[in-house]
Amino acid sequence: MENTYFHLWQTALWGAFCFSGAVVLATDTARPVAPAEIPKQLTLADARRLAFANNWDLLAAKSDIDMATAQKIIAREFPNPALSLSSMKLNVDGHPSSTRAGNGFWERSYDNVLAVNQLFEIGGKRSSRRASAAASYAGARGRLLDVKRLLDLAATRAYIAAVQAESDAQILRQSSQSLRQEAQIAQTRLQAGDIAKTDRNQIEIAAERFELDARSAETTATTLRVALETLLGSTHPTGDWVAVDTLETLTNAAVPADETTVPESRPDLAAAEAGLKRAQADLQLQRALRIPDPTVQLMYEHEPPDQPNTVGLGFSFPLPLWNRNKGGIRSAKASFAQADNAVRKIKAQIASEIESAWLGYKDALYRWQRYRDEIRPRSEEVRKTVSFAYEKGGAALLDLLTAERNDNEIRLATAQSAADTALAAAALKAALNVAEEGSEGESATSGKAGDFKR
Repeated sequence: MENTYFHLWQTALWGAFCFSGAVVLATDTARPVAPAEIPKQLTLADARRLAFANNWDLLAAKSDIDMATAQKIIAREFPNPALSLSSMKLNVDGHPSSTRAGNGFWERSYDNVLAVNQLFEIGGKRSSRRASAAASYAGARGRLLDVKRLLDLAATRAYIAAVQAESDAQILRQSSQSLRQEAQIAQTRLQAGDIAKTDRNQIEIAAERFELDARSAETTATTLRVALETLLGSTHPTGDWVAVDTLETLTNAAVPADETTVPESRPDLAAAEAGLKRAQADLQLQRALRIPDPTVQLMYEHEPPDQPNTVGLGFSFPLPLWNRNKGGIRSAKASFAQADNAVRKIKAQIASEIESAWLGYKDALYRWQRYRDEIRPRSEEVRKTVSFAYEKGGAALLDLLTAERNDNEIRLATAQSAADTALAAAALKAALNVAEEGSEGESATSGKAGDFKR
């Protein structure tokens, strides 16, 4: 029992803490749900839908998209021109500055210059900067989709853990009720003088132990429901809801067809490849920065009396004598190498994750089928046989308690194997980036868990 509850806590809290640690302010268009908005009867599809709409980390990932969009706008913007106005040759020796045209400010012999300077980027700097911003946007979108993929898996895990805890509580209550019935039979035999009072007491003690374990399982189930509500973005989780899906329906969920290659649609791979494209664009930009950008200057000069109105055209650019941007280029090369290694690493991790997910699913499915089709029916048959024999005086108390305890453990193990199969199927879908049935914008999968062959 302790190992079972520890497994439940690990499964649910993994999702709750991984996706609810960062608290951010939600926008007006994506507000967290109120406790009353959590349905009293919650399906797995409802839980995933609420998580996609209200999870804190998903909202934070969406804000990254906004920032990447802003960077795309900045990259498209052209440098602003610079306007300058200057007045020179102002006489400070007391000599008159007036001309034959007059003594007004505009008629004096001051040298007034109005100039407009415009910087022009050349060498592909502008296109490289725009390519880098576009890659940043693609990377942010990939990270958003990957957060959604992992959130889908976390919500599924937390929901299955809550369902399993409630199933364990039901099994323990059934075991307690079964022993209570055995205690009534023992009372009848005690009155007939067939058994001692200690036999009945031992049966009642075993029944009470199962009742206490059931209460503990119910508390665990409530705690796991609270953890799931936190994952769904509820600000005041209470765990006051009932799971509609059962372990049987969750285990029979659709699984993808056999896949051994790395799926090109994995968003974490797409984000890494976008990072590589951004690093390549940044490297091209750093190389282009070695080419000086010219600044064109258009001037209007007013200097009475000889040439009161003249125009001029200027041209300037920095001389690349001391700085050839070697440091920037070297840093960009290192970033490109890191991004390339990151893509290779993620591809290897995805391949390993898929293979491990397939192995885990195969093992969990085999154990569940064996428990469901063979071990569980035989255990039930043994328990009923020993119970009937004890009622007729043909079995000892130790045989009855052993059969009840073994059957209880087998039923708990069957529920555990069913939950493990559902969790393994969810992990496999996440590894292959296969949408759950009914996911918005994604195609549904088909097939049953029991029909899987590889």
